[in-house]
Amino acid sequence: MTLPSINRDIDIVCFSLSRWDAPISSPAVSLAKELSKNNRVFYIEHPYSFKDFIKEGKSARQYTDSNVRVVTPPLVYPINFLPEGKLYNALSSANNSILLKTLRKVLHQSHVRQYVFINFFDPFFLRAIPPDVKPARFIYQCMDDISQVAYTAKHGIRLENEIVKNADVVLCTSRELLRLKSVFSANVHFHPNAADVDLFKRAATEVLNRPADMDFGDKKVIGFMGSIEYRTDFELLVKLAKHHHDKILFMVGPVSGNEHITSGLNWLPNVVFAGAKRLEELPAYLQYFDCCIIPYKVNTLTASIYPLKINEYLAAGKPVVATNFSEDILSFKEVAYIVSSHAEFIDTIDKAIEENVINRKVARMEAASTNSWEKRVEQFWDIIT
Repeated sequence: MTLPSINRDIDIVCFSLSRWDAPISSPAVSLAKELSKNNRVFYIEHPYSFKDFIKEGKSARQYTDSNVRVVTPPLVYPINFLPEGKLYNALSSANNSILLKTLRKVLHQSHVRQYVFINFFDPFFLRAIPPDVKPARFIYQCMDDISQVAYTAKHGIRLENEIVKNADVVLCTSRELLRLKSVFSANVHFHPNAADVDLFKRAATEVLNRPADMDFGDKKVIGFMGSIEYRTDFELLVKLAKHHHDKILFMVGPVSGNEHITSGLNWLPNVVFAGAKRLEELPAYLQYFDCCIIPYKVNTLTASIYPLKINEYLAAGKPVVATNFSEDILSFKEVAYIVSSHAEFIDTIDKAIEENVINRKVARMEAASTNSWEKRVEQFWDIIT
């Protein structure tokens, strides 16, 4: 399908699962921020449901952040628990009407004439845009294999297939997702995650204050940054912490579920869960990591992942040890240690720490520099125009 050309000075409307002010980095927010350097960006967050409002007091809001206007739509009906059928479809249509009303209001209030619409991995809403507010480009970005998480798989598989078919352009953050989505669209492109390279290279180029919760004397620190949840190989982490009992296993990020407790990881004396930190705080933590890890399980879900954190680690010049969970992580084998077993992972830690020398640091930073959000925005425009 050949699309008419568009100018790059066009407005951008983003719709995303990720909250603009979430405590951890998000590809959607990072890409939107980079786009906002040259374009007006309107960022519509995933709406809260009436259930969210009753439980947590969450509701609609809007504010401006630099060149970005952030809008949370009014409350919608919680419907994922329903089976597929007439009731689900009716309430889904009602929810979609709320989102379309929000979109129309944003376009009208800000005098948007032409715009690019990007749905960041939220096929539960706005799978099609009606003719009266038709964008110059309708883009869907696929970030994970939606079939591999029970909650999203229930309705998400068929809804994502629908939006992929409707979109003018589909962007996939991994090569595995590119393969999966190419079945449903002829205009699918590989557009992986990146890093705020300038921010994270501060860990290698400046002297930053040691965070107060990282005072471990002369002990080496094995560090992880990111969500600690169903992708994480807790069995591996328990083995790692026990074997390297002379080192600190330091985990930065929000914890979901209770597997960190049931696995016994939470009770080991050399394991620290530091909780979520603001993006701006992360370089200071990275500076005091002796090596960084990506301890993901190897399964169908992780096969579709291009991890955001690999380029953050490399931008800081840090040695990285990762499980061989996807084709995309394997592409970093020249600048990171990609291993195939728990035993190899554990044995490689000392090697990674010992080889943290200047020429290796430079190679890592150079690799990360090709994967900045600035580079991704250039690729984005090349794809859609």
